[in-house]
Order: sequence, then structure tokens, then C-alpha cells
Amino acid sequence: MFTEYRPKKGYDEYFSAAEGPRSGLKPLVNSLGALGIEKLNRNHAAAGVLLKRLGATFRLNDSGGRVGERILPFDPLPRLIRSKEWERLERGLSQRLEAIDQFLGDIYGEQRIIRDGVIPREHVESSLGWRRELQGFKPPLGKWCQISGLDLIRDGEGTWRVLEDNLRCPSGVAYFLENRRVMKRMFPSLFSGRIVQPIDRYPSQLLQTLRELAPWTDSPRVVLLTPGVFNSAYFEHSYLAQQMGIPLVEGRDLACEDGRVWMRTTRGLETVDVIYRRIDDDFLDPAVFRSDSMLGVRGLMEVYAQGRVAIANAPGTGIADDKLIYAYVPEMVRYYLGEEAIIQNVPTYLCSKAEDRAYVLSHLRELVVKAVSEAGGYGMLIGPHASDEEIQDFATKIEANPRNFIAQPTLELSTVPSLSDGELYPCHVDLRPYILRGKTTWVTPGGLTRVALKRGSLVVNSSQGGGCKDTWIVEDAPC
Repeated sequence: MFTEYRPKKGYDEYFSAAEGPRSGLKPLVNSLGALGIEKLNRNHAAAGVLLKRLGATFRLNDSGGRVGERILPFDPLPRLIRSKEWERLERGLSQRLEAIDQFLGDIYGEQRIIRDGVIPREHVESSLGWRRELQGFKPPLGKWCQISGLDLIRDGEGTWRVLEDNLRCPSGVAYFLENRRVMKRMFPSLFSGRIVQPIDRYPSQLLQTLRELAPWTDSPRVVLLTPGVFNSAYFEHSYLAQQMGIPLVEGRDLACEDGRVWMRTTRGLETVDVIYRRIDDDFLDPAVFRSDSMLGVRGLMEVYAQGRVAIANAPGTGIADDKLIYAYVPEMVRYYLGEEAIIQNVPTYLCSKAEDRAYVLSHLRELVVKAVSEAGGYGMLIGPHASDEEIQDFATKIEANPRNFIAQPTLELSTVPSLSDGELYPCHVDLRPYILRGKTTWVTPGGLTRVALKRGSLVVNSSQGGGCKDTWIVEDAPC
């Protein structure tokens, strides 16, 4: 089955170029071989039908403005991470989130990190995620980010690095959970004799984390606030609400009266204590942010400021999603925790700095350039694959608004065997683990492995043709 498989230059997670299957991977390679490529393809097609029947879809607007529903492409070859290696990543993720949380509390409070010259004030206050309205506010439990999804990559040497921080409304966890369900159903033989850490605790752990944000009551009412059925992640919103057994609401289902948030029900108004919001800050409250918002709840921020409702994640956390602020996270770890970052960033050039900008403009063909507030693979230039016109266009954009861009080396992301046009092909991957922070911190065993299914592509985002695969955290015994 793998005789024609040829790993790319860089780090392949299944095979070492010189020695064949990596340590502990040979039993899985043998199990896959026992399935055979024909059965693997048949079961893969059946898995796609199952996901569609389960409703595991996302909405996508194409370049012509047309809207379509499609499943997130699923690849059946699992990704394996050894438990000892995972323990280090868990520590690194927890460390990073603690530093970011302290940073958020600081910039909306005393601003020591700005006064001490670690981060320039203009880099903070020019961010689209900066919310001046939150200055002086202290969220429940003193934590700003209850639900996070950080994007990790393995570079060409096999070293783990943080690629991006996602703290506003990180998506993808429903596909992470459904991938495991589909794997167990369609490929049960691959689990035989292997100890794979379970992931099905996530919904109950998420609900517990949310309930902990309302210490003023013994039985907090939690709701999930969605923009509605036309949102690309609506499947995930409805899925998580159903898994947690909480109401799925839109802004029109909520009202603020008498200093509380109320939910309209067939039994009348009922109080709401915690809102797991899946809409951006701008749309939360038309009285404070965008006045034309039809998605939020008028008066919500006033009730929030009075401490009578909790919102996860806290408004204002989006500044830490800014890719320019990302570059300062290792310094945040040193400043707030007195430690070195366990998981380092990808080397990053800030176009807002004259020296970095000059280097970027003269090396655009070698770099990946990103707009600091974009997501989903948009607003990005991959220099080695770009045309002369695209290079010139980005040079003009950088010179016009340098604060809006960062640049990074074009990394050889690690590869994992994946099905491409019915054949096994080394596809680039990243990993999005999910971290929950209430009274304690909990990291999902594994996360959503996103796959660049287009041959030769480095872009793993679903909106750009990427897919996903199951991630196994396995014991250090042979697997």
C-alpha cells in the first residue's frame, strides 16, 4: 500500500526517508496495509456520506457570491502523537494562554507592559481587536479566554511551533469530535490493540467551564448565542448546544431588562447567567459597538459591566488574535511568568518596523505575508507561488499600511499520508488543540488536524480547499 508513497523534502510524520516507518508507526502502517487501498477508498467514500447525513457541513460563499453547503473533507489516515510529546505541548499551551490572559488583564488595566516598553502603545491601540470600552473591566475568575484554539505546526525539522492564536470564537471542535466518531464506525480495525486517549469529554468539560463563570448562583443558565443559520459554522453551534443540553439562541431571543439578561421562551422570560457567544465583538451590543447590528442584544454590555451576566470569551480578547500582537507572545511569557516559552513562535517580521519592512519588501518571493486581522487563509501572499502581479500588489499594500502586515519564512510544514485522488500522497498539516480555562485548565487530547488536500498546497483552511483528519494521542507503548 505504501510502496509508491514518497515523502516530500522536510518532515513526514509516518516515514523517515532513510529508515522507513517512524518509531511506533509500523503496526499502524501494517493495519492500513491489511485494509488495502481499495477498501480504504470505499470506506472513505462511505464516511463522507455519513458525515453529510449527520449534518456535519459548513457554508461557503464562492467567488461568484453563490452559497453552498458542503462537508468538511475528511481524510481517513489518522495522525499519531506520542503521549510524552503531547504532555510537553499541553504545558506549552497552558503557559501561553496564562501569559496572554495576564496580558489582556494588563492592557485593559494598569498597562504595565506598555509603560515598561515591552510592547509599543500604538501596536496595541491601533489593533482592530482593541476595545477601549473594556478598560477597567475585570471578567469572572479574572480570566479573559475561556475557550481557545491555538494553531500549531511542525516545521521541516519536526519542531513544534505556534502559528496563530485564536481566542475570539475558535471553530472546528465539532469536526474534531465527529471525526473520531466516524473513524470508530468506519475503520474500527485501526483501533484494535491501541490505546488512544478519548476526546468525548469535551462537551461536558465545556459546560462545566461555562457554569463556573457564574458564581452568584448554584444553577446557572447557559445559552449559546449564534448569528443564525446562514453562518458558516452554524452546524457547530447547534451541535455544541445539543451536546451540552443548553438553548441555542439568536440575539432576538434575548432581552436586557431590570439589570439582567432574559431569554424569551414559551413559558415567559427566563434569566440567563452565561452566554457562550459565537459572534464577534462588533455585533454583540448595538448600543456600544456597531449600531447597525441585528445579531446582538441591546444593553448587553451594561449588564456585563455590572457583573450580572458572563460572556465567553470576554469581549476584547480579539486583540490577542492580531498577528502583530502574536509576535510579542514569547516576550509576554518572559514578562508575566519569568519563563521561556515552551513552544516558540514561527520567526516573524513586523512590517510596522522600518528595518523589517525593508527586508520583507526585498524578499517577498521567499516569504509568506499575512494581513494581521484576516483569517481563513484570506489576505495572504505565499511568495514562492505568487505571480509578479501579486508580488507588486502586496508591496503596494505593505507600503500603504505597514501596520496591517507581518511576514514569515515559507516553512515546510510536516506531512502526513492522505488520500488524494484515490492515492496516498504526503499532504501538509497543522493542528488546532482546544483549551478550556475555568477554575482549572483542560487541554483536549489532540485536536483538529487540518490537511492541505490540494497537492503541493500549504493552505489548510477549509475555505481554501483544506480538509481534516483524526488526531490520536497514543501511549508510549508500541501502537
